[in-house]
Amino acid sequence: MSRWRFEKSFPWMFLAASLFIVACAPGQAKAKVGSGAEGASPSFSEAADAKKADDLGFAQFSSSGWKTDFSRHTVRLGEISSGGPPKDGIPPVDRPKFETTAEADKWLKDNEPVGYLNMNGEAKAYPLQILIWHEIANDTVGGVPVSMTFCPLCNTVLAFDRRLDGMVLDFGTTGNLRFSDLVMYDRQTETWWQQASGEAIVGELTGKELTFLPAGVISWGQFKESFPNGKVLSKNTGFDRNYGRNPYAGYDTEGDPFLFKGKLDGRLPAMERVVTLSIKGKDVAYPFSHLEKKGVINGTIDGTPVVIFHKSGTASALDASSIAASRDIGSGVAFNTVVDGKPLTFKAQGEHFVDGATGSRWNVTGKAVSGTLQGSQLTPMVHGNHFWFAWAAFKPDTEVREP
Repeated sequence: MSRWRFEKSFPWMFLAASLFIVACAPGQAKAKVGSGAEGASPSFSEAADAKKADDLGFAQFSSSGWKTDFSRHTVRLGEISSGGPPKDGIPPVDRPKFETTAEADKWLKDNEPVGYLNMNGEAKAYPLQILIWHEIANDTVGGVPVSMTFCPLCNTVLAFDRRLDGMVLDFGTTGNLRFSDLVMYDRQTETWWQQASGEAIVGELTGKELTFLPAGVISWGQFKESFPNGKVLSKNTGFDRNYGRNPYAGYDTEGDPFLFKGKLDGRLPAMERVVTLSIKGKDVAYPFSHLEKKGVINGTIDGTPVVIFHKSGTASALDASSIAASRDIGSGVAFNTVVDGKPLTFKAQGEHFVDGATGSRWNVTGKAVSGTLQGSQLTPMVHGNHFWFAWAAFKPDTEVREP
C-alpha cells in the first residue's frame, strides 16, 4: 500500500470507505459537466444503470436530513458521491481570527503555501496548513463577504463573493464530492454548490452562479514581503487539528486522483498542476511544467492581455506529511497586463519580473517594486492552480497552452 493510501485508509478511514455512484440517466435536467460520455447515446443497459444510480442518489440524499429540494438539479444526482464525513464533518471556519505577519511568522515557514486576497486595500492570507483541515473559511475582505475554499483532492484554492440576490450566504461542507471536487452548501437555503465551477447544482438556487474573486496561491514569505501589514488566518479556529501536517501525504505524486469517476483527459498527466483561466467563455490552461522553465508567459485570451508569473519558493500542500518539508512547486499567478491604458510584456529576471516598456521590476503579487512604475499594481485575474484532471472534468474544451 502506498504512503498516500495508507495514510488515507487509517487516520482518514471515512475516505477509504467512500461510496462511488456512477453517472445517471439522460433526460434529467442538463448536466453542464461531462463524465466522458458527452454526445454519446447510451445503450439501454447503460441508461437503466444510470437511472438506478440517480434514483439511489435521490433516495440517499433526501432521506439524510437535508432541507434541500432534490427535485431541482442541473447535474445527475448519480454523479454525486459521499466522501465519507457527514454534513460539516469537515468543519468550516465561520468565525475566523487573524494575526499580524509578525505573529504568524512564529509558526509559518517561509515556503508554506497560502491562499490570499488583496481587495479594497486589505490583504489577507489563508495558510493551506489550516484550510486543508477545514476547506472553507467564511470571512470578509475589504468590506466584501467572501468564502475562501480549498479542495485538497483537486488542488483548487478558489474564493467567492458570498452575496447573491440580496442575501449574504455562508457555506459549509456537504460531505459529498462530484468528480472528486468539494460540494458545498449554503446555510440559508441548503442549496448544494460545486466548488470548482461556483454553480448551484442541487436545490432552491439551482442554476445560480457565485462570483469568483481573484485569489492566488503564493508562499508565506512572498505574502509577508508584499503585504507587511496584511492579516493572516490564525490557528485559533476553535478546533483541535494538527495544523502543519498534511493528512494527504503523497497524494500529488501518486498520479492517481482519488474518488474520481469520469474520463481522464490524456493531454496532460492527471496530477499536473495548471494555471487556469476562463475569459469570455474561453478556457485556457498553462502547465506548471512549462511555467517552471519559462518563468513568465505573455499572451492574450479572447483579446485580453494576460501574463502568468511563476516563481519558485512555494511548497506543495499535498506532498510530505509536513507541509513545510514538502517539495518546491513554485507559485503560478495570473494578471491583466494593462497599466495606464497600455499592455505591458514581461520577462523573468533574477528574483523579479521586468516589463519591456520601462524596465520596472515587479514581484510575484504583481506590484512594481522599482523603476518608473514603482508602486503600480497589475490587476489580478480570476485563476486557479488546479490539478489537470479536475479542471478538464469541468472544462473539457480547454485549450492547453504549452509555449
